[in-house]
Amino acid sequence: AAAIWGSLRIFKNYPKRLPSSREQIGGSTREIARMNSNHRYIHQEWHRAATTRDTPALIALYAEDAILESPLVPVIMDDKKDGVLRGKAEISRFLEAGVRRRPIDLVRWHRSDTYFSVGSTLIWEYPRMTPEGDQVEIVEVMEISDRWIRYHPIYWGWKGCRLIAPKLAAGAIGST
Repeated sequence: AAAIWGSLRIFKNYPKRLPSSREQIGGSTREIARMNSNHRYIHQEWHRAATTRDTPALIALYAEDAILESPLVPVIMDDKKDGVLRGKAEISRFLEAGVRRRPIDLVRWHRSDTYFSVGSTLIWEYPRMTPEGDQVEIVEVMEISDRWIRYHPIYWGWKGCRLIAPKLAAGAIGST
């Protein structure tokens, strides 16, 4: 078996041992605990504010220079031709418009309490299948720094994409 593995060049530079989480993010135990606390806070507070439509609390989680990316941006905001929002003011406009005119009835906000957290990255999912039936499936990815959301791309699954595709295809999105 060693001769076979040794002959496979793709494994030649593969590390003998994966780095620990502390080695990966280069932090002390105290820094890691603080980061995990920030991630837990954002995970809970973002969901609470979104589900209760508490827009001021939601906006308060973002840094002044934050970036949010979502295919829903040009669907909700007629003046945006791409899905990128830059700065807290643009993000605020989008979130406020989304509360007023949410175009999709399949937002149920069902999720588990599980999230992925490593380094500055926080990730969780709103899965398609829920106890109440299907919902728009979304993966929230956030880069967190000092309890602020700095970068927030939102990834949509097939069901959600099918629901907004007609608006996008009708010219709501241009080339960037």
